[in-house]
Amino acid sequence: MTDSRAASHGAVREVAPAKINLYLHVLGTRSDGRHLVDSLVAFAGVVDGVTAAPAADLSLAIDGPFAAALESAADNLVYKAAQSLARHVRQAACAHLTLTKNLPVSAGLGGGSADAAAALRALTQLWQVRLGEAELMTLSAGLGADVPACSARRPVYVGGVGEQIVVGPPLPRAELVLVNPGAALPTRQVFLAHSGPMSGAGRDGSMDGAIGNVADFARWLATRRNDLTDAAARLVPQIRDVLAALEADPACLLARMSGSGATCFGLYADASAAAVAVEVLSTQRPAWWITHAPLLRDGVDANAIEESPVR
Repeated sequence: MTDSRAASHGAVREVAPAKINLYLHVLGTRSDGRHLVDSLVAFAGVVDGVTAAPAADLSLAIDGPFAAALESAADNLVYKAAQSLARHVRQAACAHLTLTKNLPVSAGLGGGSADAAAALRALTQLWQVRLGEAELMTLSAGLGADVPACSARRPVYVGGVGEQIVVGPPLPRAELVLVNPGAALPTRQVFLAHSGPMSGAGRDGSMDGAIGNVADFARWLATRRNDLTDAAARLVPQIRDVLAALEADPACLLARMSGSGATCFGLYADASAAAVAVEVLSTQRPAWWITHAPLLRDGVDANAIEESPVR
């Protein structure tokens, strides 16, 4: 099901959901120094938005609560995605793009990558061009390591340096509490700070069938980890505080950092328990970015996502 939303004057609106690394193992490094990973990636029902409208040239406007944290428009992945697609289909890059930035920046949520993937989807519709799946993945990989997974928009296993995408298992109904201590953490810094022995793959086929319930899933995830947590916490010690706060809640089935941080997530059985956790944490830590959202189980459907700013 498409997640496009028609806007006025022929514009196309796409949502860019937050990417969640349910586990992330670092397997080694390539000869070029880039890290090889194994990760189960899913998405949360909290989003940025990208609108593409007809125009005589290419431009990008950025709004939303986290707009000020972004670089200039020309350096934004949304702008670069438009340029890359235009070159690929051999046409002029003509569109006015608007990025509504509701998610924190450099936060381990794949925000820039999700925005780029949304821009590609919006522009293929605006420009009425067709891309095969392999073609889209190749184009996505040229924009960044997380863009292929964000282009898939469903639970996937990610391998290599991000370019290897395999369909993931069907996930149980669950709610996520997302917490960021208000710290931006560039991915490259975290990988450079990573040390210690490399991990084996977490993907072993044991979850390729049906998952009984969220408690079973949490127990399975607990046998995996995020190998970047220690490195990220050395750079931003507040990550330990976030994880401790989530782990102190008896209703939290699993607490873990997402991606390269600093955002962490708590896995909950239902929205009511997650909402209580958000209320308690928001009272205790008013400076933190805290929200809850459903775990998107089998794909992104914009009709099931409330696109609105979160605190």
